[in-house]
Amino acid sequence: MTTDSLPRRLARTRRFTLGAPARPTVTADGATVLFLRSRGGTDPLACLWALDTATGGERLIADPIALGATAGITGYGTDAAGRYAAFALDGALWLADTTEGTVRSVPVPDAPEDPRPDPTGRRIAYVSGGALRVVGVDGTDDRALAEPEAEDVAYGLAEYVAAEEMYRDRGHWWSPDGTALLVARVDHRPATRLFLADPTDPQLPPRAIRYPLAGTANADVSLHLVGLDGGRTEVRWDRTAFEYLTAAGWDRHGPHAAVQSRDQRTVRTLAIGPDGATRVLAERQDAHWVELLPGLPVRTEAGALVDTADLGDTRHLTVDGEPVTPAGLQLREVLGTEGEQVLFTASEEPTETHLWQYGPDGGLRRLSSGPGLHTGTRCGGTLVLTTRAQGHPAGRSTVLREGRPALPLASYAEPPGLAARPELLRLGPRELRAALFLPDGHRPGDGPLPVLLDPYGGPATQKATTGGLWWDHVSQWFADQGFAVLVVDGRGTPGRGPRWDKTIHGDKAGPPLADQVESLHETARLRPGLLDLDRVGIRGWSYGGYLAALAVLRRPDVFHAASAGAAPVDWRFYDTHWQERFLGHPDEHPEHYDDGSLIAEAPKLSRPLLLIQGLADDNVHPAHTLRLSHALLAAGRPHEVLPLRATGHRPTDEAVVENLLWHELDFLRRSLGRT
Repeated sequence: MTTDSLPRRLARTRRFTLGAPARPTVTADGATVLFLRSRGGTDPLACLWALDTATGGERLIADPIALGATAGITGYGTDAAGRYAAFALDGALWLADTTEGTVRSVPVPDAPEDPRPDPTGRRIAYVSGGALRVVGVDGTDDRALAEPEAEDVAYGLAEYVAAEEMYRDRGHWWSPDGTALLVARVDHRPATRLFLADPTDPQLPPRAIRYPLAGTANADVSLHLVGLDGGRTEVRWDRTAFEYLTAAGWDRHGPHAAVQSRDQRTVRTLAIGPDGATRVLAERQDAHWVELLPGLPVRTEAGALVDTADLGDTRHLTVDGEPVTPAGLQLREVLGTEGEQVLFTASEEPTETHLWQYGPDGGLRRLSSGPGLHTGTRCGGTLVLTTRAQGHPAGRSTVLREGRPALPLASYAEPPGLAARPELLRLGPRELRAALFLPDGHRPGDGPLPVLLDPYGGPATQKATTGGLWWDHVSQWFADQGFAVLVVDGRGTPGRGPRWDKTIHGDKAGPPLADQVESLHETARLRPGLLDLDRVGIRGWSYGGYLAALAVLRRPDVFHAASAGAAPVDWRFYDTHWQERFLGHPDEHPEHYDDGSLIAEAPKLSRPLLLIQGLADDNVHPAHTLRLSHALLAAGRPHEVLPLRATGHRPTDEAVVENLLWHELDFLRRSLGRT
C-alpha cells in the first residue's frame, strides 16, 4: 500500500468531487451564476459562490466556517429572480442576498429541511418536524401552514420511493405569485417499519425507517393546495388506481401533477383547478412499464406540455403530444424550459450524452460536442455547460453567453493521479458496449492476464461511457495491479431505447448475466492470448454486487471468484416501485422473485465469495447479506463477510473507502492466484 495510492486519493477527495463546482443556478437576467464549491480538493465544506457573467469575477457569498458551521452547504433554493438563496446548515436557516453579498440567519423554532423562497422573494417555505412552515425573509411571521396529525405523517417532503426511484426529491411547490403552495402529505404508517442498529455500540437504540417492501403497502401520498392563511383544499384524483405521485409543479398556467398506477403501466398528467378538481392533460401507457424521466412533465411559457413518448425503439421528446426528436436519439432528461425553448439531454450513441435544445422556431440543435457526458442549465440567455470526460471525473463547467467569451467555473478538484485508459468495444451480435482496461505498460503479446469483470450491469446506471467517471479510475487501478478489467453494459442498462430497457422484464438475472459471459468470450476471441479464462473474477456494488454473486453461483464454469458489495439478494426485500417495475407484484408473479433469489441458490456455491455490507444501509438492508451468509453456512459453503460499521449504501469514511479496495484486491489475488 503506497502513501498516495488511488484508493487514498479516492477517499480523501470523496471520489474527486471536492473542490469542483456543483449545483449551478443562473439568475433570471443571466447576469450571475450561483454554485456550490469547497475551497480545495480535500476540503469537505462547500461554500456558496457567485460568478459575474460579464466580468468572470467570483464572489464568495456564504462561507460555512464564517457562519460557525461544522458542515458544508449541500443545497439551496432561490426566488424567481435568483436574488435570494436559502439553505439549511447545522440545524439553522440562512438567507443569502446574492446581490448585496450578505448572509443572515433567519430564526426558526426547529431544524429546517428543504427551505425554498417563494418566487417573489418575500417568504421562505420549509419543513420542520414534519410540518410545512413559512417565514418572512426578514424573519417575521413564522408559522405552520400544515402540521402532522400523527406520528409518521409529514407535509412537504418526498417519501422514500419518490426520492429513490421517481426523481422526485421534493414535496412542496410555490405558486408563481407566492400566495399559496402545492403540498404533498405523506402518511408513512402503512409502509413496513424496518430497523437499523449498530452492533458495535449496543447501548444505542436501533433506528426505525419506513420501507415499503415489494408487494406490501406504500406510504399514502396526497396533494393539497395550501394558502398562506392555512386554508387547505385536497387535490382529487383516483388515488386507489393511481397511488404514485411521480411529479408535481406550479407554473403560470396553474398547478399540475403526474400520477402513476401501482403496476406502473399508466401515467397521467393532471391539471389542478383552484377547487382541487383535476383534468387529464395527457396519458401514457405501456405493456411493461412507463419509464419515468427526470424533469418531466413540464410546460413551456405558452402552456405547451413537454413530455416523452416511446415509439418503436426510440424514446422521443414530445411537445403538445407530438414527437420533436428523430428516431435513434434517446431522450435522457429534460433540464427545463425558457420561453418555448426546451433544454434536454439525449444520446445518439449510448456511451455519450449530449446537451440539446428544441424550439418551434429554431427546431432541434445540439449544444455540446466531443466525447463525454454533457449536461447544463440555462436562464436569461446564459448557459452553463458541464462536461464529464476522460481526465475530469468531476466535470468541467463553462459559462456561455452570446457575444461574450466563454468563462470557466474554476475547479479545485484534485486530479485522479492515474490516467484511465479504457478501450471502448462493441461486443457480439447485440453490440454490447464495453470498456477494456489493461495494465500500465502492457504490450501486445504480454499475457495471458487474469480477468476481472467490473460491471454494474443493470437498470439505472451505465459504466461503459466516455464520461471518465470515478469508477473508470478504479477499474484502471485494478488493471494496473495485473488484471485485464472488462466493464460491460448489458441488457437493461440505460441509453439504448425502450426495447432494450424492457428486455429484462420479468427476469433481472438471466439476460444481464448472459451478456457478461458473452462479452467475456467475445473479448477473448477478439484479443487472442490476452485473457486467462482459467482465472476470471467479478466485482460489483448494489445491483453489480448482486450480479457478481449470481455469476459465481450460476456460472462457476466461467467465474472463479466474486466480490459482492451491498447486494440485494432477495428481490422481495427491496422496495415496491423499483422491483415491481421489472418483476410485477410478487403475489401475481412469485416465480419472477423466486427465480432471482440468491438465497435459493446458496447451496450451489463452489467458488470464493466475498460479501461486503454497510450495517447502516437503508437502501439495501443488511438483512440481505446476513440472510445469504446464513443460507451459505447452512449449506456448508465457505465464504467471507466484511461488515462495515456505520456505513450506508456507499462508504464515505476515508479509511473504509481506501482500505476496502485493498481488501478486495487481496481477496482476488488469493482467490485467483497472485498477479
